[in-house]
Amino acid sequence: MDWLPGAYQPADIVRVDVLLNGKPVDALCFVAHKDKALADGRRVCAKLKKAIDRQQFEISVQAAVGGKVFAKERIPPFRKNVLERNGKTMGGGDVTRKQKLLEAQREGKKRMKTVGNVELSQEAFHALLSSGDK
Repeated sequence: MDWLPGAYQPADIVRVDVLLNGKPVDALCFVAHKDKALADGRRVCAKLKKAIDRQQFEISVQAAVGGKVFAKERIPPFRKNVLERNGKTMGGGDVTRKQKLLEAQREGKKRMKTVGNVELSQEAFHALLSSGDK
């Protein structure tokens, strides 16, 4: 068979950025047709949610086009019951004691999220690239 390529035609293509905790990850960004970008971005976020391990703080996985986020998945943090001491749940007493402990935990998680970086493992990267469930 003999063939010649036809003329080039313009296509509406956009760059989809993948953000982990609001920071773009260049290795995960991809180019897609504008009509398929929404579905592809949601698929990538869902795959990353399954592939990334849980941390001590909340992780948000987002897909964005031109700075506008259109897909988001949330990886919940591990949670320790700070109201439990030596296997016993803190009982009666002043309610402000419980509130103080929960507030201290909340502040610690917030500080950890600002300092902590999400490491993307090789297994998570390969799981994203595999086309098992298209």
